[in-house]
Amino acid sequence: MRRPTFLRTLIACAGLLLGGVTQAQAETEVSFYYPVAVGGPIAKVIDKFAADFMKANPSIKVTPIYAGTYQETIVKALTAHKSGTPPVTSVLLSTDMFTLIDEDAIAPFDGFVKTADDKAWLNGFYKAFMLNSQTGGKTWGIPFQRSTVVMYWNKELFKEAGLDPNKPPTNWAELKAMAAKLTKKDASGKVTQYGVQIPSSGFPYWLFQTLTTTNDAILANDSGTAVKFDDPKVIEALQFWVDLGKAGVHPVGVVEWGTTPKDFFEKKAAIIYTTTGNLTNIRKNAGFDFGVAMIPGNKRKGGSPTGGGNFYLFKKSTPAQQEAAFKFIQWITHPERAAQWSIDTGYVAVSPAAYDTAALKKYTAEFAPALVARDQLPVSVAEFSTHDNQRVTKALNDGLQAALTGAKTPEQAMKDAQREADRLLRGYK
Repeated sequence: MRRPTFLRTLIACAGLLLGGVTQAQAETEVSFYYPVAVGGPIAKVIDKFAADFMKANPSIKVTPIYAGTYQETIVKALTAHKSGTPPVTSVLLSTDMFTLIDEDAIAPFDGFVKTADDKAWLNGFYKAFMLNSQTGGKTWGIPFQRSTVVMYWNKELFKEAGLDPNKPPTNWAELKAMAAKLTKKDASGKVTQYGVQIPSSGFPYWLFQTLTTTNDAILANDSGTAVKFDDPKVIEALQFWVDLGKAGVHPVGVVEWGTTPKDFFEKKAAIIYTTTGNLTNIRKNAGFDFGVAMIPGNKRKGGSPTGGGNFYLFKKSTPAQQEAAFKFIQWITHPERAAQWSIDTGYVAVSPAAYDTAALKKYTAEFAPALVARDQLPVSVAEFSTHDNQRVTKALNDGLQAALTGAKTPEQAMKDAQREADRLLRGYK
């Protein structure tokens, strides 16, 4: 009698062991590259999202890997792709789409969109965000942490300068005139407070698009094979930026992207242009009443490029991993979570449905500036992006900085950038 009991116990144990193996095998791992340094408030939000998703989906393990800046993240992702061990998914710039396609690194999402709910989800994003997410009839990126450039102004400094604190500039002429009134100098003639500050390091081309768009110029075609840097309207936009510096109302030379919000906090700049992704940061750290407005217009009423990051699916991961990642991406872009992400970070919620959630309705009722970037979307354009994007963008950035530092005239800078871009894009036409 003991022998059969022993056998039964042995078989039961083996069954448990095999069940554990099966369960372990059933767990699909999704490595997820995210563009931020380790730690910090945004990393905590991402960690919580991953933990909540795994609680609801125990057969999927999502591992966020904090990979540094956007530039560092794409280098790491493409290096891993070439070595055969890419992440399953990654948040990278929406403008990286053509580069990732050229490297044959990513899979389109269309093959994963099967049900009516899937189709409704894909069609639910703001159209402006899909401009940098789709090409050639396919969807390559899913909007996640998206933004537009907005204008922030210090209402207290407006009052001091005799300006209406609730009426920011709405066009170029008003911007220049108000900036003159807002500029302060010390006894020696040194500027202590600039009227306006538009950063020109980090993402010079992106901030420049606030000027080209409002001057009714588009920098690149939809297929990413041609640019128009030498368009007279583009040169005119760059001349306006240079002239702000010459007028003494804007810093001369290169203005740092990273320190611009700090300059605003310290009242070194009365008006700044920066991403809506800085909204939560500015709300927490500005010790004064401030406003947020759409970008001032010129030839057209207004306009900003969209910006920020998309989710991409890497094609060398397994079909099971891709399906698991697709499930995670759908989950994290659900209206309730998109709303929470917007509240936590200041990024634009990526769908109209997110703005219909109770959480975001309550937040925007209490803090109306959170709606400015969304309300700007109807006049927003695609962020500048082409094939061989890094090198073409560098040609434009180098030209912008040459003009802003006085090394070249705006016309010469843009003609030189056009020549280099034409050379780089010749093979893609």
